[in-house]
Amino acid sequence: MSYLMKGVKCCSPVNRMHKVTGTLLKAHLLKTILGMNKQQFKSSHTSRLNSEKIDSYNYVIVGAGSAGCVLANRLTEDPLSTVLLLEAGPKDTLVGSKRLMWKIHMPAALTYNLCDEKYNWYYHTTSQKHMDNRIMYWPRGRVWGGSSSLNAMVYVRGHAEDYNRWSREGAVGWDYEHCLPYFKKAQTHELGPDQYRGGNGPLHVSRPKTDHPLHHAFLEAAQQAGYPFTDDMNGYQQEGFGWMDMTIYQGQRWSTASAYLRPAISRPNLSVAEKTLVTKILFQGKKSIGVEYVKNGQKKKAFASKEVILSGGAINSPQLLMLSGIGNADDLKKLGIPVVCHLPGVGQNLQDHLEVYVQQKCTKPITLYNAQKPVNMVRIGLEWLWKFTGEGATAHLESGGFIRSEPGVPHPDIQFHFLPSQVIDHGRVASTMEAYQVHVGPMRSTSVGWLKLKSRDPNDHPIIEPNYMSTERDIWEFRQCVKLTREIFAQKAFENFRGPEIQPGNHVQSDKEIDAFVRQKADSAYHPSCTCKMGQLSDSSAVVDPETKVIGVENLRVVDASIMPSVVTGNLNAPTIMIAEKAADIIKGLPSLQEKNVPVYKPKTLETQR
Repeated sequence: MSYLMKGVKCCSPVNRMHKVTGTLLKAHLLKTILGMNKQQFKSSHTSRLNSEKIDSYNYVIVGAGSAGCVLANRLTEDPLSTVLLLEAGPKDTLVGSKRLMWKIHMPAALTYNLCDEKYNWYYHTTSQKHMDNRIMYWPRGRVWGGSSSLNAMVYVRGHAEDYNRWSREGAVGWDYEHCLPYFKKAQTHELGPDQYRGGNGPLHVSRPKTDHPLHHAFLEAAQQAGYPFTDDMNGYQQEGFGWMDMTIYQGQRWSTASAYLRPAISRPNLSVAEKTLVTKILFQGKKSIGVEYVKNGQKKKAFASKEVILSGGAINSPQLLMLSGIGNADDLKKLGIPVVCHLPGVGQNLQDHLEVYVQQKCTKPITLYNAQKPVNMVRIGLEWLWKFTGEGATAHLESGGFIRSEPGVPHPDIQFHFLPSQVIDHGRVASTMEAYQVHVGPMRSTSVGWLKLKSRDPNDHPIIEPNYMSTERDIWEFRQCVKLTREIFAQKAFENFRGPEIQPGNHVQSDKEIDAFVRQKADSAYHPSCTCKMGQLSDSSAVVDPETKVIGVENLRVVDASIMPSVVTGNLNAPTIMIAEKAADIIKGLPSLQEKNVPVYKPKTLETQR
């Protein structure tokens, strides 16, 4: 997604901006660095890993991403628990300064890291036979904070029924009444606590500040089309349209590195190593005892007296399991990997969200188009660097909604994000005109994929096969996405702004034409999940049990989005943080939090679509 700032490698206007700002910002940044207080330097200090002297910990966590940072914080709350956190990517600060790493921390600059492999695994799928043989781009975070340092900062929990479904699918104890308390535990919402929101957690969540007229027009048009307004899509009523919650705090991206890792970094029982690639889990028989990793070109080992915990995400965690001999035995033997445990579900059940952009030309110069011109980007950048305010302090995805695709659907299965700008190729190509758009896509796709090892080399990306658009249901749902979006854009609220449709374009009308547009233009919403499915021991496709323990071995857990039994209705960052909060209590041996009988909206009738 692209809003104000474009990738340095990809977009020439920003190359120019980068050169201009380099000179303008030197004095300011030097002053900022020199003005940092001692505590900031202390907080930015990472405990050095010295494997010759200290190579054993209670817990070794692989991946300092959305889940790993949460676990590192919560497990080291006990001063007697020692934790080593290993991250393949770099820190998200430079000499302790967020301003020097503005490409990560300025919300509007988020697409820089879609172009920069320094912070991004830069994955690609196989050629998708149901999508005109396109190879799809999958950015994933490789930096402190993981994908919470790259994402669009949208905070969406999903629907209560997603978690009740998890319980029915075998993740017993992960229903809504056992998950809601952990969403709340993680969160401090700027509107204050209530029955659904948290008020005392590390993760700051805010509401939009720009008051943009096109966001208001979108919400009004949705109501004119017959959909309800919801004042909190993460609370009582997901269904409808409203203002988005965002993980932005005081004008800065509030990743899990900011929320969880930095507050814990000075604890003597937490050690963190960055630019460290874990290549193998070490076993004694079926018992996990540590990991092998590469740092600065040297192969080393770290040992865990209690547990190794994988938090690498839906691609890296199954990849590491397979590299370590846990997976489908036949596949492992073909690559010459000794089998530790035959667990055929590893890498299977891959689920993701696809989305398309429906774009409309805007007849008034009020979109973000002018803000993306180099001189304006410099002005916006300077204001953010100075005060963390202005157009750089938001990702601009400030309104959205959830609806049901047809009568009979019990809860929303289509999601909308509205943006007062035009996005081309994941934001890697500059906008060309005044325009606005909706990102829209189905939430519970019936197409399921897989990933497998390409080789036994840990540096080789795995083979990623999402199997997009392989069912008739998915094709039909995307038609609905396009038709229902067009209906909203045709409402009176957009009369003063509506120009010609850019995408799909007025020439695309029939079902066949819409299907062809979707095949050509749909892209990942960056929500890979479910590749280490949580379930019961009797389920041959399950990888972890409801305690997050890997089935068939000892002292090994997976805690990240890969353990979701099925993808949730919405973005994945908030649910991943919840998973880690809940897993931390499980690991500590604490009883699960629970809130019974919390009301959840249900439509008055399922006989109508809205």
